Amino acid sequence: MARVANDITLQQLRYFIEVASEGSISAAADLLYVSQPTMSAAMKDLEARIGRPLFTRSARGVVLTVDGVEFLGYARQVVEQVSLLEQRYVGRQASRRLLGVSAQHYSFAVEAFVRMVEGADADQYEFSLRETRTWDIIEDVRTLRSEVGILYRNDFNRQVLGKLMRDAGVVFTPLFVAQPHVFVARRNPLASQERATLDDLAELPRLTFDQGANNSFYLAEEILSTMSSKREIRVSDRATIFNLMIGLGGYTISTGLISDDLDPEIVAIPLDVDERIEIGWIAHSSVPLTEQAQTYLEELRAVVVSYGVELLG
Repeated sequence: MARVANDITLQQLRYFIEVASEGSISAAADLLYVSQPTMSAAMKDLEARIGRPLFTRSARGVVLTVDGVEFLGYARQVVEQVSLLEQRYVGRQASRRLLGVSAQHYSFAVEAFVRMVEGADADQYEFSLRETRTWDIIEDVRTLRSEVGILYRNDFNRQVLGKLMRDAGVVFTPLFVAQPHVFVARRNPLASQERATLDDLAELPRLTFDQGANNSFYLAEEILSTMSSKREIRVSDRATIFNLMIGLGGYTISTGLISDDLDPEIVAIPLDVDERIEIGWIAHSSVPLTEQAQTYLEELRAVVVSYGVELLG
């Protein structure tokens, strides 16, 4: 069996990556067709060789420790590099490609994901894209459930998000700055206007993404979250918010980047406010990005540029 430093086996690293991904030793064992005792013993032996716990165990499953999060990043790098060596020099089939992305509800992030999947040079892959809440994006990256997170910040939420990200050990990298736009259905009277004002929105239902138990003005996905509204509807997914724009004439505020292919019934109208939206990506500060994560970010930049938006940095 192939081995790396300190007699850690590649099999142990592959087991460890799967356990971390599933959050369960038994679930990982089922996916890899090994017995639960075998998987459990392999993880205990790995921790013994490392000399520190990599998981916190409970009846609900396992959660990575701080050391476990750091170790996972390096384990992925080792397995990925071995896969590349085997593919190039041993003639083995390319291994399963892996990547997790967590994002606020942006169609440009989905476009980039589609491009990445279509361009993946692999017969097998396992990718995940989670459109989710702000708090969960940071938590996903902290625990390496996702390698990359996509979210926004502005002057209002910058300090609060900055502290949350520092505490989580993740780093924000700016991608671009957008002027706020109102998203409405094509048949909405606002769709024919060149610009919209806050007065134009006063009588329309405001649609926002629900932030769950960690709800806070600072964690809202939309700017102007403290602004009062006569009619407020919170939703949990992008398809629902677009359906409510069409069915109820509602609106939401976002970046202005919207895909005609993915969202053909929705248009973006510039909003006349003195605000800016800074979109960026986050990653774990102590874990280098895998090649697949870098590929996704390249596609993300390309999609943004295709909208005529200037990249930061």
